[in-house]
Amino acid sequence: MRTFRLDEYRIEDEPYYEATGDEITLFEAAYNNQLPILLKGPTGCGKTRFMEYMAWRLQRPLITVSCHDDLTASDLVGRYLIKGGETVWIDGPLTQAVKAGGICYLDEIVEARKDTMVVIHPLADDRRVLPIEKLGTLIEADPEFAIAISYNPGYQSVLKDLKQSTRQRFVALEFGYPKPELEITIVARESGLDRALATQLVKFAGMTRNLKGSGLEEGASTRLLVHAAKLMAAGVPPVSACQSAVAQALTDDPEMLASVNELSSSLF
Repeated sequence: MRTFRLDEYRIEDEPYYEATGDEITLFEAAYNNQLPILLKGPTGCGKTRFMEYMAWRLQRPLITVSCHDDLTASDLVGRYLIKGGETVWIDGPLTQAVKAGGICYLDEIVEARKDTMVVIHPLADDRRVLPIEKLGTLIEADPEFAIAISYNPGYQSVLKDLKQSTRQRFVALEFGYPKPELEITIVARESGLDRALATQLVKFAGMTRNLKGSGLEEGASTRLLVHAAKLMAAGVPPVSACQSAVAQALTDDPEMLASVNELSSSLF
């Protein structure tokens, strides 16, 4: 763990983001009222890009933590480490954001261990405080601090659902894949691919999304379409690009792979 430098987490250049609804207005209103934010939606639909855009728009540093099974409360808050023969306390990313007035974004929060929820609860209500038990201290959040979390409802089991005691602290913004015309614009803009091929890619994505629940957990995300489009723009044949960037990323099942590959072959 290393010491946080405020400017290190500032986003200097405007990230490319196309609004799909009133999410920008809602986020700004929530931020201005010191309300925590929950982003709900499938993987690859633009939640992380949206957070980067809002951090740039609000001119706040953004500290993103990708949650996983081994993420503990100490990973977020901080811990004692040995440095130069001495025991010193090193703030974790959440503590750094609380002190500096940054935005802390916990991506896929339900993947983290349950003790992390206990840590964020007092930050996500009127108290806006961070208890650090190992130091015996209580840190009041900077007025410009904000906490945002995300999760994908489609992937969660009963054991990994977001509890009501957590979700009812947050203003929820629901994300989905963009409408076709907007998704075509995004894919073409992000990859440099011509619009005609981008249109075919988006049509292909719609076909895979229709297979959700019929062999696929999720259809092709906008992120995967951009990956395929970049390969195509680099000269990779469209069918090969779709196989590598989309089909293989969606499933390992031989029958489903064949089905998805047939869809791309029918279009390109």
